[in-house]
Amino acid sequence: MSNPLTGPVPKRWVVKLGTGILSDGNGQVDLGQIEQLAAQVVELRRLGHEVLVVSSGAVGCGMSLLGLKRRPTAMAELQACAALGQPRLMRLYDEAFGRSGTRVAQVLLTYLELDSRSLYGNIQRSVEHLLELRSVVPIFNENDVVSYDELIGARFGDNDQLSAHIAILARAERLIILSNIRGLATNSDGTGRLIRDVRKIDAKIQKLAGGTQSQTSVGGMISKFKAARLVNAAGIPMQIAHGRQKNVLVSICQGEAVGTIFHP
Repeated sequence: MSNPLTGPVPKRWVVKLGTGILSDGNGQVDLGQIEQLAAQVVELRRLGHEVLVVSSGAVGCGMSLLGLKRRPTAMAELQACAALGQPRLMRLYDEAFGRSGTRVAQVLLTYLELDSRSLYGNIQRSVEHLLELRSVVPIFNENDVVSYDELIGARFGDNDQLSAHIAILARAERLIILSNIRGLATNSDGTGRLIRDVRKIDAKIQKLAGGTQSQTSVGGMISKFKAARLVNAAGIPMQIAHGRQKNVLVSICQGEAVGTIFHP
């Protein structure tokens, strides 16, 4: 099986799951969506891939548990949501992956760990060992309870950029960002023609960036551009696709034209 864009299908992927595709229209956790995304990751592993997941959703899970409809702005409230939501998020993943006999490993990071040469090496070794355990899927998130970098939009900014750092750290062949958009379109609001390939993020492409309207999410297309620049500089392609497209990860694996690819 091969992909005409990059040759052989990549064997190590980082898949980032955004809050928008893990929750429903009311901001509540979408259990069915978590189940089907987990099933796709399991299928990729069955086909021989190594998959690392970067998952948003801890704050959204916490908001759901607290009955909040809008993302808090106070730091203490955001950290409380993350503290409540992260265990629930991992429990849901554990149950979803567990149906196939797959275990999940939680890896919480802050910017400081990735900024330290010794800690960076430790994380790399841990990741390699986790991937050697064929029944385990590593799931990364920023440790929002002790680090406010993601919450206030500094440093990582959001999990788009965290996923880029993880892709580089893990020496991945591809970063796939699943969001609630189909990719980069010719209009900044997401309408218009889908742009399948981006080979340079120039001023013309930059104008197509839009923000996010979700009350549980941060980031937007600008954030994804930053992630693309990071991984492209390391020689890694990045792909944006709609996380609710049926079997989207399997379709990508089969070399189908899905979403937008940012080429190194």
